[in-house]
Amino acid sequence: MKKISIIKDDISNLSFHVDVIVNAANSSLIPGGGVDGALNRQAGPKLKQAMLKIGGTRTGTAVYTSAYNLNADYVIHAVGPRYNDGKHDEKELLQSTYKNSLLIAKNLNVKSIAMPFISSGIYGYPLKEAIDIVIDVIKEMNLDMIIYLVVLILILNKLLRML
Repeated sequence: MKKISIIKDDISNLSFHVDVIVNAANSSLIPGGGVDGALNRQAGPKLKQAMLKIGGTRTGTAVYTSAYNLNADYVIHAVGPRYNDGKHDEKELLQSTYKNSLLIAKNLNVKSIAMPFISSGIYGYPLKEAIDIVIDVIKEMNLDMIIYLVVLILILNKLLRML
């Protein structure tokens, strides 16, 4: 039984505990800006050390670490695509990013996961398309967990304007 909720919160400082937080990481797994930078600041230096120890992962894939000082047990570091024009396998790569993240969560046997809209920030993926992709991927997977799609107020305002 899966339950999907869209919540307005700061994914790096959630007001409640989840088993997994998904990090919108870059392929080198070197902490950067956006969600990745916020999670690393909140988690403390051990998260960065764990990410660097992995050494990177390809676009469309995901890996996991402990969550350290975050309000979670694990962090799944998912690498979404940079959006060019929609003609460079961006959709397939973003689908793969979400599928791989959710498969890791399933294999960890977790009951709750908080996910951002991967690639829809500095990577430029159109928000409406990114939302459609994550919803479709979640629907097609057989998951027994609560899935929180976490939006910041800026994205929430964009989303409301689209409706």
